[in-house]
Amino acid sequence: VQLQASGGGLVQAGGSLRLSCAASGLPFSTRAMNWFREAPGKEREFVSAIIWDGGTFYADPVKGRFGISRDNAKNTVYLQMNSLKPEDTGVYYCAGGRSRSTIGSSAYMELWGKGTLVTVSS
Repeated sequence: VQLQASGGGLVQAGGSLRLSCAASGLPFSTRAMNWFREAPGKEREFVSAIIWDGGTFYADPVKGRFGISRDNAKNTVYLQMNSLKPEDTGVYYCAGGRSRSTIGSSAYMELWGKGTLVTVSS
């Protein structure tokens, strides 16, 4: 089972990026999919999640700016990031929860992809 995140890059404040996370060897319907990020010198933090029925969850700092979605046919989850701020800079990781509704805590994630770097310049 592998998770592969992509789509990071350098963007100016106010800009947008879309991250993708493709899973192989894992049916999406059995897992909640989460995004976390890790800023330089800070702990990894929860960003967003989508559960089996399409329910979505967001950390307060990104509410109203980020949107998570999933395409079960493609085994891919997306994170659309709009109105980016310098404080959004970090390495973004996708993670699969222990169950189809497990979200929010990195301790309850069973699968991790390699991160993709997002840098937002001021």
